Amino acid sequence: MGVSLSVTVKPMRNAFADEVTQLAQADSRVVLLSGDIGNRLFDRLRAARPEQFMNCGVAEQNMMGVAAGMGLSGLRPIVYTITPFTTIRCLEQIKIDVGYHNSPVIIVGTGSGLSYASLGPTHHSLEDFAIFRAIPNLQVLAPWDVKSLRACLRMAIESSSPTYIRIGKKGETDLSGDNAMPAIGNGLCLKSGSQVCILATGTISSEAALAVKTLAEQGVSAELVLMHTVKPFSETAINGLLNRFDALVTVEEHSKVGGFGESVLSLIARSSLQKRVEVLGTSDQFMPVVGSQEYARQYFEIDADSIVRSALRVCQ
Repeated sequence: MGVSLSVTVKPMRNAFADEVTQLAQADSRVVLLSGDIGNRLFDRLRAARPEQFMNCGVAEQNMMGVAAGMGLSGLRPIVYTITPFTTIRCLEQIKIDVGYHNSPVIIVGTGSGLSYASLGPTHHSLEDFAIFRAIPNLQVLAPWDVKSLRACLRMAIESSSPTYIRIGKKGETDLSGDNAMPAIGNGLCLKSGSQVCILATGTISSEAALAVKTLAEQGVSAELVLMHTVKPFSETAINGLLNRFDALVTVEEHSKVGGFGESVLSLIARSSLQKRVEVLGTSDQFMPVVGSQEYARQYFEIDADSIVRSALRVCQ
């Protein structure tokens, strides 16, 4: 397989609104709770199913508690707002109301990672994987494009498990193409390779795809595997790659502390394996400057060029 890096760019949040509308029309249990955001985005849903849309205002903790109660009453609530405000702002409610009670709430964070880089650390979400990995019962999903987002939403509803899904802000590159979406816990091999495996999760996957293309031009055979599941961590899927590769690079738009890459390192350590691995993520600091998402990715060295350099190092 070869990398098919389409020039097609589609906003994940628009696809989310469309998919939620379809889900609500097909299933009366689906209710969308919005934290005073994206009201025009959900015009179709409000027109078609007004009783299945609630604007909870700027009261995210209350919104999460309401969603947890809905889930325990047989509904399938989906909570949506900007990522930091649907995660750390209502962490206690997610832990106790949703996680502890195993309520089937789907928490969607839009503009995740460094999507709002220009607004500073208040709007960055670089600790959500680490926090939610530690909360029992909670699934953590990070789709990379529109198709994978739609699949993750449907799988989350079918699973009936509390689920956190982080998505981009706008204009994510179409990577999935005609490939079937993997089930929760599995990865999508976008390109086969033999020298190094690059594991990417979330919207940063587009940078990984560019890196693989550059590596091929330099004569390096890199395999690209996209993972939408951060938790439950699939030891089976990762062990399959560890059996084939001695050199690996993980990349995520999240802190290196407690993220997906750390899960991979933990598995390698517990298995007493000898591997050459580089974990790419943001460093343990608040970004001291502001700029575009592209600039922020370069600053934290998780852009395509940085991935190429890491791949070349582990291949030595």
